Amino acid sequence: MGSSQFLLAICFIGFTLTHVSVAQNTHQDFLDAHNAARDEVGVGPLKWNHTLQAYARDYATKRINDCAMEHSMGPYSENLAGGIASTTAVEGVNLWVEEKKFFDYKSNSCVGGECRHYTQVIWRDTKYVGCARVYCKTGGIFIICDYDPPGNNDGERPY
Repeated sequence: MGSSQFLLAICFIGFTLTHVSVAQNTHQDFLDAHNAARDEVGVGPLKWNHTLQAYARDYATKRINDCAMEHSMGPYSENLAGGIASTTAVEGVNLWVEEKKFFDYKSNSCVGGECRHYTQVIWRDTKYVGCARVYCKTGGIFIICDYDPPGNNDGERPY
């Protein structure tokens, strides 16, 4: 293999890997992961909202220096996740959905662990979501999704 063929092969591999990485972090990936969980419990699908996305992106940008898992305290319901640099959008949403095992529908409570991120994902009255994912200077990932209308109200059932 000549040097030009070798370089072409390396470029092809690089572009392929980049495409795979980008393809796992689109707004559609965030949306599909949410809607799969919502479908499991029979609540309607969420729609992507660019205002929520912009809000999430603005706040995520503020967390780039420290990746701190601190909520924005804004007007929307919100889920946060952190991870290593390769954590994808879907993996972030799946961290919240995995809390399903701690949600007891009968008592409408978390049993044995955290479940309120999960109940936000499946909240029946929420119609819109917007998310962002940023690389932090600490080497990690900060993932945020904002939901409207807000939900996850104490004492109310998610569905």
